[in-house]
Amino acid sequence: MPVYLIADITLTDDSWVPDYAANVHNIVASHGGKYLSRSGNIETLEGEDPGSTVIALVEFPDSAAARAFVNDPAYAPYAKARQAGSTGVLRVIDDTDLAGGVPYLPKG
Repeated sequence: MPVYLIADITLTDDSWVPDYAANVHNIVASHGGKYLSRSGNIETLEGEDPGSTVIALVEFPDSAAARAFVNDPAYAPYAKARQAGSTGVLRVIDDTDLAGGVPYLPKG
């Protein structure tokens, strides 16, 4: 079942971004992942704006692949740089429908 890693990041020091952007894509791909978006064009339509600088949405074939990416030793120095130069969260969601009313999604 596909899962989606959502990285919601607020930059505090953007010096790590060029190296991260140039190299992490290949690590993501090595785990079967692909970026669906990596954007700073963020518009809050409802609720309190958390001040995010960039949000990335990455599709993986399953939860194990997403976890393997996050725990990959090749990713560790980039994760450390991201953590040192930003605040944020990484979350994973699957493609289920909790309410069960969308016919093309599996029921959650």
